[in-house]
Amino acid sequence: MSAGTGSPAGPGGGGLGPVASVEAVFREERGRLLAALARRFGDLDLAEEVTSEAIEAALERWPVDGVPPKPGAWLMTTARRRAVDRLRRDQAYAARLAILQIEAERAGPAPAAGLDDDLPDERLQLFFTCSHPALAAEDRTALTLRCLAGLTMSEVARAFLVPSPTMAKRITRAKKKIREARIPFRAPDVDELPQRLPGVLQVIYSIFTEGYAASEGPLLQRLDLAEEAIRLARILRRLLPAEREVAGLLALMLLVHARRDARTGPGGEPVLLEEQDRGRWERPMIEEGAALATVALTGGPPGPYGVQAAIAALHDEAADVAATDWAQIVALYDVLLALTPSPVVALNRAAAVAMRDGPRAGLALLDELAGEPLLRGHHPYPAARADLLHRLGRHAEAAAAYREALALAGTAPDRALLRRRLREVEHAGS
Repeated sequence: MSAGTGSPAGPGGGGLGPVASVEAVFREERGRLLAALARRFGDLDLAEEVTSEAIEAALERWPVDGVPPKPGAWLMTTARRRAVDRLRRDQAYAARLAILQIEAERAGPAPAAGLDDDLPDERLQLFFTCSHPALAAEDRTALTLRCLAGLTMSEVARAFLVPSPTMAKRITRAKKKIREARIPFRAPDVDELPQRLPGVLQVIYSIFTEGYAASEGPLLQRLDLAEEAIRLARILRRLLPAEREVAGLLALMLLVHARRDARTGPGGEPVLLEEQDRGRWERPMIEEGAALATVALTGGPPGPYGVQAAIAALHDEAADVAATDWAQIVALYDVLLALTPSPVVALNRAAAVAMRDGPRAGLALLDELAGEPLLRGHHPYPAARADLLHRLGRHAEAAAAYREALALAGTAPDRALLRRRLREVEHAGS
């Protein structure tokens, strides 16, 4: 955060500006501060507490005194003082942290005191700490949302569709695991990065996926989660500019998120790709995503996120569904299936084959996937079958498949769409 991020405030200086912009600054700054404090003290609970206290102090003092010349250093100094005060009051806690700090110092040098210079490494360390493979998958995502995205406990709980006390226990469990397993607050060594980075990317993509297509609830999209995932990917891209899969993940999310306004109708109902008003797609975001996809696919073998970004770019750059290069999309799905064999990838490939070769070819591929356990509770599978059966005029079978999808769908908008499609196929078959 530079000195010019906020208004030059102070008495007569116009204050800090709109509250929303101040909150945005602190949302960005919080991750940097929390990461540096966690690295310094080796304890996430203490780092979270004093980070919050420092930001609260800034919200009280800066509108009166003005934004300091080095806001990040001011926040760090304030937070460190609060931490020292806390440790003086609790000697047992201080002794435990002293042990953690000795271990942290063995792992690498302590960070600098201020935050106004570009200090990406602390946030990188926190990324990899929150996404450590020793933590359960759900705990990794929850901890990333809480610590790096800065969501409140209730917001994280809402993202997982669980009560706040349940989420609090889950995050407490993750922090306890970090302490007990002595997981260091450091970025992995160069030789560790290839094994550890995919886990970090998967956590961010999991956040985005829940934002793009909510698993349950009244809304099809959780735009707040999708945008937080993009923000986290932008940070990671700045920290690891040479990692092509980081560029690929950011590209994929931008290319998909660019369609957000066209994906729902006035009542929140889903609008299928072939029915979307492509004039509502965000072109600057598409252009940025396409450029990043090129970066992801240049300079070596492609990775899964780069390939998925290339598929998304082909969709975004087509004038309509008919003009889409389905042959190239199928070829890219072939590459993706070789990289990450998955029933869901095979399902998406079958849908693309149906667009290239006709519904009968696509249905044959879908029928081959009928025994896949991972697709049994996945409502897009019976919905895709229903669509192809409808296109083939097999209306009774299509209606049965739509009913199966309806029983599995988790969100109200998805259920509304499936009911509409079911009525259409029932009417066609009557």
